[in-house]
Amino acid sequence: MSSAAENGDTAPGKQNEEKTYKKTASSAIKGAIQLGIGYTVGNLTSKPDRDVLMQDFYVVESVFLPSEGSNLTPAHHYPDFRFKTYAPLAFRYFRELFGIKPDDYLYSICSEPLIELSNPGASGSLFFVTSDDEFIIKTVQHKEAEFLQKLLPGYYMNLNQNPRTLLPKFYGLYCMQSGGINIRIVVMNNVLPRSMRMHFTYDLKGSTYKRRASRKEREKSSPTFKDLDFLQDMHEGLYFDTETYNALMKTLQRDCRVLESFKIMDYSLLLGIHILDHTLKEKEEEISQNVPDAKRPGTQKVLYSTAMESIQGPGKSGDGIITENPDTMGGIPAKSHKGEKLLLFMGIIDILQSYRLMKKLEHSWKALVYDGDTVSVHRPSFYADRFLKFMNSRVFKKIQALKASPSKKRCNSIAALKATSQEIVSSISQEWKDEKHDLLTEGQSFSSLDEEALGSRHRPDLVPSTPSLFEAASLATTISSSSLYVNEHYPHDRTTLYSNSK
Repeated sequence: MSSAAENGDTAPGKQNEEKTYKKTASSAIKGAIQLGIGYTVGNLTSKPDRDVLMQDFYVVESVFLPSEGSNLTPAHHYPDFRFKTYAPLAFRYFRELFGIKPDDYLYSICSEPLIELSNPGASGSLFFVTSDDEFIIKTVQHKEAEFLQKLLPGYYMNLNQNPRTLLPKFYGLYCMQSGGINIRIVVMNNVLPRSMRMHFTYDLKGSTYKRRASRKEREKSSPTFKDLDFLQDMHEGLYFDTETYNALMKTLQRDCRVLESFKIMDYSLLLGIHILDHTLKEKEEEISQNVPDAKRPGTQKVLYSTAMESIQGPGKSGDGIITENPDTMGGIPAKSHKGEKLLLFMGIIDILQSYRLMKKLEHSWKALVYDGDTVSVHRPSFYADRFLKFMNSRVFKKIQALKASPSKKRCNSIAALKATSQEIVSSISQEWKDEKHDLLTEGQSFSSLDEEALGSRHRPDLVPSTPSLFEAASLATTISSSSLYVNEHYPHDRTTLYSNSK
């Protein structure tokens, strides 16, 4: 999966050339997908809802669709084919878990022609996206489909325990049989919405061995870059606020441990970066060019599965962003090292790679020629640790509140000095009141009063009382209420004493 694949770009000059997969035209594959899913989902609605049982994960339903049609199936213009549905009840539960109703699922896949996407990957798979941007349909190899089928019970358990996940969300596994050829397809969530332009797209594995986009890939209108390209372009990483960063890293750690437990490796993080700080003119051009998105109902949810919901769940954080600002399409807010405001779209892809004998042999051979720790193929535990370390240290970073800590320290020091100064001032105020009372009772003259009241320890040349008061207040950067009380009444007391002496 890639930026070009997700954004619906095809290679220039090849838009009129129809692709083939296993000697089957892509148009025939698309037609068979829509007819088969339309029949099987419609037939599933007649079955009552119940809990998923263990044997449901191994059920395979099959229907034959001849070109001339039958009592159960419509006529079509494609060769006769048989359509198989794997674990229909289990996948129905998965769709319900993600809030996808049967009618919406059918409408998204069957109402409009599927859009074929280009694929820069080495697997040779075909990619299709639904016209409403909701689902990705990918052809998979026999071993991948078989592995997904074995993975379903554990996948079911993981989704029940952790609905917040960046792992692929599988909505259906099917197989089209025609002319002795089996074409297996899987329906998944769309990670990068086409209606949101991705200024940069990366396929990250945490590996550095040959992890740079090819020259052919770079010439595309929306290339997909790799790890070494990211380290060169975004050498400072991407920055999040503390809450978002913690939620993202927690989700990644949990997902990697799940993949490790299933002995899965060689997966990638598909990362799409949309720069919000671009001009309004560019946004207007994007809106005018996205004609299919203009047909979307205004009340429809942005996407069934968004990046923000994947790390924070469909609670207040995810829904708040969707309802308050639909333009974000559920992207995760972040900043670049230049201070640019970004929206990030991401998901873990290509998880149907098990560390089997062939992968072990591949790693052993590459380790003899190259540094074994840098190649992408590796044992699952090492792969997960290297993947997480790369994401945590090189890709995603937390915004450090540099100005917050000193101000807090200063506030704490001010509070402490304030308390100290108030104690000093209150003691001085009490001493002055006691001294004033003694002088009034004795009825001394102004001259003797001046000598004793303003003198300090029989030193008439020093006046420490009032200066010490202001020194204590200045340390706290403010004058306490007690000091103001003493200073306001000091001249008044002197006037009263002077009149009494007269």
